[in-house]
Amino acid sequence: MTVFVTLLLGLLCVIAGVALQWPRWAWPILAAVLITAAVVVNRLMSGDDDGFPAHLTLEPDLPLPPAPRQEVRINGVALPSAVTDYDFLFSATVRWSVLESPDGAMLGNPSGLAVDTVLQRAREITAGQPPSRSALLQHQLDGALAIMLPDPGGRLQAMALEVSLGLPGPDLERLAKLSAVRKEQDVWEHERNHERNKRDYLGGDVLKDTGSAVVWWLARNEDRVEETVDRIGVLARLTAAANNDEVAPEFRHLVPPPVLPPEPDVCAQGPLVSEAAPDRSEEPSGKANCLDDVIAWFGFGPDDPDLALFGKRLLQVAEGHNKTEAAGEIKARFEGPGPDDPAEQPATEE
Repeated sequence: MTVFVTLLLGLLCVIAGVALQWPRWAWPILAAVLITAAVVVNRLMSGDDDGFPAHLTLEPDLPLPPAPRQEVRINGVALPSAVTDYDFLFSATVRWSVLESPDGAMLGNPSGLAVDTVLQRAREITAGQPPSRSALLQHQLDGALAIMLPDPGGRLQAMALEVSLGLPGPDLERLAKLSAVRKEQDVWEHERNHERNKRDYLGGDVLKDTGSAVVWWLARNEDRVEETVDRIGVLARLTAAANNDEVAPEFRHLVPPPVLPPEPDVCAQGPLVSEAAPDRSEEPSGKANCLDDVIAWFGFGPDDPDLALFGKRLLQVAEGHNKTEAAGEIKARFEGPGPDDPAEQPATEE
């Protein structure tokens, strides 16, 4: 500062001397005046510095350090869902920062207050959500709890990190089973409604009468008119059956006569009658008639010499299949083997 003032005064004096054409003896005087002025200015500047105490030191104005933050880990805290008895399991790292209390009261347990604040915020979100959306809800909580917000009393700010949300294993299995049952029920309900609609359509519209059935068939087979005419009788019977009624008189001539069941065969009914009815009075005659029919079917006459041999072999077949009643009837019918049977000749010789 002293040098700057000296140079400024010297420059002004030189300009004035050149402009006024001072004599040469005036320049040494001017230099002495400038030196004296520099010393005086230096004395004045040093006198101002003595006004500050020597022991004071100036420090730069630094920003205040942030308040210290603390955190605690919580695991497996049950939070309610929208479905009764299905609770979420909530885990997170709770971080908080204590605020200055306006009334100067001390905060006793800041960690408990911070955890309670975070749990209240999380409970407000989970209480209206279904338990089957735990994965999506975890990301929603992670974003909602990632902001430092004060507690209702304004004593601290709290947030949550590393949020984890899930359901117990048995609850997951139950929800999976319930979901599968609901899906099957929905499919079954749709199939039943479809079948009901189809029945209503067929019974109330298509098969309402024979004419409606013929028109329906013709609409599906426009190029098969002759075949449609041939099917009028079938459609008339189908319409009558669908309405629990008889075929209309105007269509009865198109309906073929019913097929009569075949007459019962006495031979085929013989064993059934013997098994079902305990009456033995008619059983021998029925079985004898059946045996005569078998003999006649094979082409044996009453005087055929091979008839006795045939009876013996038929007896062996019955005994081989453990048909004792039939074997007794065969024995009674043939009264033993004939003389030409080679199977009985050794026994005869003995």
